[in-house]
Amino acid sequence: MPQARPLHDDRNSTLTNTSRSKAPVRKVTQTAIRGALALSAGLALACAVAYASSVHVKSGPFFTDNGLTLTAAGELAGLGFQDVVIGMTATANPIATCTNPSGQNKPPGHNPAPVSVSATPEAIPASEIKNGNTPFSLTTNPPPAVVAGAPDCPGSSWTEAITDLQFTSATITVQQPPPSVVLTVECRFAPPTANGPVSMRTVACSSFPK
Repeated sequence: MPQARPLHDDRNSTLTNTSRSKAPVRKVTQTAIRGALALSAGLALACAVAYASSVHVKSGPFFTDNGLTLTAAGELAGLGFQDVVIGMTATANPIATCTNPSGQNKPPGHNPAPVSVSATPEAIPASEIKNGNTPFSLTTNPPPAVVAGAPDCPGSSWTEAITDLQFTSATITVQQPPPSVVLTVECRFAPPTANGPVSMRTVACSSFPK
């Protein structure tokens, strides 16, 4: 009499098949999640770069001639979500006086050649950028107080001191993230500035997005 075959347990078969099939599914799912996260990060970076490419001056720049320094203030818009560094350089015609060795002043016969001055860059962290906007304010550093060798005075023993700057131009640069320049603003003053707030009617600016 043939021996009875053991009954086949469908539950064990089902569990075995299920456990075998779950591993590749889990692996595929994890791979898909990693791919989606990488794609999202790439899209976010691309959006930030594209957003930063539209950087522009929302307000200003407004200039003030402080005598030996120049201040520029305003507000930027269209920034991305990264740190920003703003810089400024300016060109000016100096006004100088000559003092002889005895200490008596003499009206200058010739003023020094135009000089270039620059501001200490303003660093703005990404956390301070609100909806792509941020205010800024920059002031150039003063030129050397004394012109070496007094070339515009009667003799080298005289002292030639710069007492005022009449600014003729200024250039503002915006980096985001540094050192990538995303905006350059070039301004000219005609006539050159005098002490005090600079009238907007005498300022002509051009912007060059990068």
